[in-house]
Amino acid sequence: MIRSDLVLRLAAQNPHLYERDCEKVVNAIIGRITSALAAGDRVEIRGFGSFTVKEQPSRQARDPRTGARVEVPTKTALAFKAGKEMRDRLNLKARATTP
Repeated sequence: MIRSDLVLRLAAQNPHLYERDCEKVVNAIIGRITSALAAGDRVEIRGFGSFTVKEQPSRQARDPRTGARVEVPTKTALAFKAGKEMRDRLNLKARATTP
């Protein structure tokens, strides 16, 4: 699902709201999550999961073409951990399709 699909589904479930208002709501939520993560905060959505920012330290690597050592700088990575309800729903679906 992409952002526009989410907006359309939200508008379909709430016929009293205009599509542009649903788009503003989705953009506000995503914007706030992004701002919190950029500030280094943890974002938890109960039943869905949590987003955290992790620091990956610098390291030595090798250029595959030349074999020369290359310094890979420190990076910031986004990590997502699914919540219990989400895992249970996904596993229930997987168990239903398994013979």
